[in-house]
Amino acid sequence: MKSKHLIRLFHTVKYLKIAQIYYRIFYFMKKRVKKNNFFENKWKTPTFKKTTHLNSSIQLKSSYKTPYTFTFLNRTYIFDGKIDWNFSNYGKLWTYNLNYFDFLNQKNMPLETGISLITSYMEDIKNIKDGLEPYPISLRGINWIKFLVRHKIRNEQIENSLYAQYKILMHNIEYHLLGNHLLENGFSLLFGAYFFHDDTFYKKAKRILLNELDEQILNDGAHFELSPMYHQIILYRLLDSINLLKNNSWKKNDANMLGFFTQKASLMLGWLNTVTFRNGNIPLVNDSAYGIAPTTKELNDYAQKLGVFPIFKKLLDSGYRVKRAENYEIIVDIGNIGPDYIPGHAHSDTFSFELYINSEPFIVDTGTSTYETGKRRQLERSTSSHNTVEIDHKDQSEVWGGFRVARRAYIKYLKESDNTIEAVHDGYKSRLGVLHKRGFVFEEGRILIKDEIFGKRSENVPAIARLHFHPNVDLSVKNDKIVTKRAQIYIKQKKFFIKPYKYAPEFNKTIDAKMVEIPFTKNLEIEIRL
Repeated sequence: MKSKHLIRLFHTVKYLKIAQIYYRIFYFMKKRVKKNNFFENKWKTPTFKKTTHLNSSIQLKSSYKTPYTFTFLNRTYIFDGKIDWNFSNYGKLWTYNLNYFDFLNQKNMPLETGISLITSYMEDIKNIKDGLEPYPISLRGINWIKFLVRHKIRNEQIENSLYAQYKILMHNIEYHLLGNHLLENGFSLLFGAYFFHDDTFYKKAKRILLNELDEQILNDGAHFELSPMYHQIILYRLLDSINLLKNNSWKKNDANMLGFFTQKASLMLGWLNTVTFRNGNIPLVNDSAYGIAPTTKELNDYAQKLGVFPIFKKLLDSGYRVKRAENYEIIVDIGNIGPDYIPGHAHSDTFSFELYINSEPFIVDTGTSTYETGKRRQLERSTSSHNTVEIDHKDQSEVWGGFRVARRAYIKYLKESDNTIEAVHDGYKSRLGVLHKRGFVFEEGRILIKDEIFGKRSENVPAIARLHFHPNVDLSVKNDKIVTKRAQIYIKQKKFFIKPYKYAPEFNKTIDAKMVEIPFTKNLEIEIRL
């Protein structure tokens, strides 16, 4: 291994928690010396069975059509007579989605079809690979339970299989990954606990959820991985858990959980409403895409039915700032990339922003189209794919390997008022000896952006600022300014270039669009007049 790769690996691993390293080694060794035999053991569910109750939840996006036709992540596959639950031609995330069983809870899923799909899975379960990892077990467990409860089904074979899957989950909690994965484990174990009246599941779920929600939901209400899409997913799961606790008397004396969940959900709802644009879109910052999570409107409607209402806090901890005027909305990232020990969904996008004009996207984040490790994934996470400044053709934070980050940009200075923001990050200091300062001035009908590169080598390092425009925006150049139907952009440097790029609003979907590249040294000023 080359020395630069060793250095990058060191700067990646050094941020991990001791527990993550321990469990990575533990699970690695465990797979080689012990095979899960939960299905061979024929685990029986607890003998005491009481009906579980749930109010209606959010209906999920349709992903299954008869016969054997599945559509996930904008890719459709038709199985010929028998479903291959290990199907991997479209990548692991597609396989995961096949194994989540979200389709059980899509609109108009017939009871007979749902039972048939569950039965098919159980018949092949000893041969299933990715689907028996803890994350898909977690999501599938909730989906099976919601489907069974909705149709008032008690089926011994299904429950025995489900109980065995929960036993596998209990022995493979994702302490090596933490973050949203560990939360999903906890939410699912809570559902399993209530469905089976299992105290062991309940104690584990309670410990995970109380600890992790306390850490992962920041004071301003954001989920700490700083992806609006994952924020929506976690909020949806939290609301489902409130639904579960409110409608079942088991553990009713343990009142702390419901109040705690409600308070966290209210904070999350407030943050989500704050960052959602007027047209209902979320910002596509970090790993975010449309068509995956329930929408902000759906989550608001569901929360209201449960008696959960938003608590609005000033945006601080998440590092995002939202400014709204009569004719525009802008969200700016002036925070660190996320929790140091789990930055897998982070992009190298410090000081980037998204701008909507009259509720329509104008300057946008380029989005996320894939989780598959490769050139496209690397490009979408890179600094060059965001509306910020890249110095010496290097990323501010060293994103690599699909879900890894080595050296990271940290905010070293921040000053803000009602209509100004000024901040400095040190992402290039150790490698290039320079710092990047960006300032914003927000006025009615005008946004001013000032960049400064300063430090020992600031005279010598080349910098490039980029603005990525939504595909619906037509650009032209007139008298050294960029002209569109909705705004004019003045650049104090005469040298800039209009280039093509691929906008990725959804997984496996890209749209041709245009960006502006502005090379400069030391200083740059951009004025957007609306």
